[in-house]
Amino acid sequence: MNMDFLNNINWERWSAPALSGVRIVFIMIAAWIAIAVLQRGVRTVRTRIEGHMGGEDGARRAQTLGRVVRYLIGVVISAVAIMLVLAEVGVSLAPILGAAGVVGVAIGFGAQSLVKDYFTGFFILFEDQIRTGDVVKIADIGGFVEDVTLRHVRLRDYDGNVHFIPNGLISTVTNMTRSFAHAVMDVGVSYRENVDEVMAIMAEVGAQLRADPAFASKIMDDMEMAGVDRLDDSAVVLRCRIKTAPLQQWGVRREYLRRIKAAFDARGVEIPFPHVTFYAGVNKDGSAPSLPLRMPRELAELVQDKQPA
Repeated sequence: MNMDFLNNINWERWSAPALSGVRIVFIMIAAWIAIAVLQRGVRTVRTRIEGHMGGEDGARRAQTLGRVVRYLIGVVISAVAIMLVLAEVGVSLAPILGAAGVVGVAIGFGAQSLVKDYFTGFFILFEDQIRTGDVVKIADIGGFVEDVTLRHVRLRDYDGNVHFIPNGLISTVTNMTRSFAHAVMDVGVSYRENVDEVMAIMAEVGAQLRADPAFASKIMDDMEMAGVDRLDDSAVVLRCRIKTAPLQQWGVRREYLRRIKAAFDARGVEIPFPHVTFYAGVNKDGSAPSLPLRMPRELAELVQDKQPA
């Protein structure tokens, strides 16, 4: 009975769909294997490039480019596999490709900002303007770069907020962590202080900071003393800077200011604060009149009661 059922099957009728199904499965498996192999190859190449380039900057650049290349591999191979599967099920690709071209032009006009994002993202990556791990300021937003794609840049600011910035909005990139940085300090002292002595104290504190083992690896050169930068209303402002490794300028600056405050307190150097001087005027004969002061009656009575009998 079973043999009669098998003999009555039209194998020619079922052979074509079966072979098509086998080919579809083969295409999907081949696409999956190709994506896995190529992405693994990209990781291997990225690791070797990191070893040859050396340094943290090279490693971050290789990681950023490697992630983008893996994404493109997955998109391209998946698109090719989908077209091959459609061809196997009898869908003609010529009308689809033609329609896709027309639709692509329409989308290009209607989604110009999206196209601009991808073009700008490509040149940002190609020119190595931003890498994962950098601290940058773009589109008036500053923060730590967590991810860079062809579509957007993901930043996390100091408060922990995450910002997704489309690449099309990026016109200027301020990268604060490329190769080295400068910790710039503006220190204000009173007008009565000797500027040369104060600059000697600042240079001494800078040398002590660089000699500290906790900061020796973060500071790349001796402190550079620029000198008097401004004459403000109540302070003489002295400017200096310290060359630091990337991402270390803020910590070095905070530690230097902490130490300079302690050094000024120990040496008696005044750090001025805003204050007001009252001027009562001068008479024609050159004498200065007394400055009239008025004390509230309650306060005057309290002071009088506390006077010794």
